[in-house]
Amino acid sequence: MFGKRKITELDPLFFCESCSAEVEREAKSCPECGKNFASVRCPTCNFIGEVDSFKGGCPACGYVSEDQPKKKPKAKRPKDEPLPLWVYVITVAIFSGILAALFITIF
Repeated sequence: MFGKRKITELDPLFFCESCSAEVEREAKSCPECGKNFASVRCPTCNFIGEVDSFKGGCPACGYVSEDQPKKKPKAKRPKDEPLPLWVYVITVAIFSGILAALFITIF
């Protein structure tokens, strides 16, 4: 077992759904039965999805194993903060352009 990392109690184990053999975390197919893996199941909420959707943790419950990089939460604008001035300027300019085009076509 040279080169393998030490497994702790918190590390998730992965099993083949076809033959129930334990498989490596990054395995694309089962070494016992040869079944290809097309999806991943979260060990906490049982969400099933594509491998790429689990890169930052479970997209449903947020579960992240210890050796997986954690997602940084997206910065959200506080609800009480108004929109930037440029949003209002562009909105008024577009609305004025539409009104001018309608006025020209009517008269």
